[in-house]
Amino acid sequence: MVSTSGVCEDGNTASLVALPPAAMKGTMSLEEAIAQRRSVRKFTDAPLSIEQVGRLCWAGQGITEPRRGLRASPSAGALYPIDIYVVTAEGVDQYQPDPHGLRRHLAGDMRPALRRAALNQEVLSEAPVCLVIAAVPQKLAQRYGQRSMRYCLIEAGHVAQNILLQATALGLAGVPVGAFEDAQVAEVLKFPSGTEVLYLLPIGNPRT
Repeated sequence: MVSTSGVCEDGNTASLVALPPAAMKGTMSLEEAIAQRRSVRKFTDAPLSIEQVGRLCWAGQGITEPRRGLRASPSAGALYPIDIYVVTAEGVDQYQPDPHGLRRHLAGDMRPALRRAALNQEVLSEAPVCLVIAAVPQKLAQRYGQRSMRYCLIEAGHVAQNILLQATALGLAGVPVGAFEDAQVAEVLKFPSGTEVLYLLPIGNPRT
């Protein structure tokens, strides 16, 4: 589904794979998406397209005002401590808002290990895509001190709701997962020191 090159564990040297530009108009109103959003844990085997993945990432952290670098979700001081990682059967990619693309972080299917780190919840290995919302609180520390982690948690909620509403508008579904072992998830995904795991969003085509 998502193919990237230049594989590396820290994501610093891998090549950026451009995502298709996000569509500014859809087929569902915001009100319809709010009304229809439901938490779903059963999905078909159909993979997500790179266009769908791109729109989900853009809804969470995409650039919406290029001149000032502002993004789709609000952030304390516009400092943007949130990172989105895309976990699929092919590997783990980190979303880059500018330019809009994916950078390979890890190769291989990490979903079974992610499931084990999340109290063995089946949805983590069965969903074709899991968006992992992480944060680097240190990006806020100089300005906000002890409130930095609080703001990261608030922002994770903004990002997650945007993604889930975009999923609904695309005919997809997901479920927010907060039950996991933080250190185990960070180890499975080889997150750098200082990166905190906040939220897991398994997403796919709902099974009817």
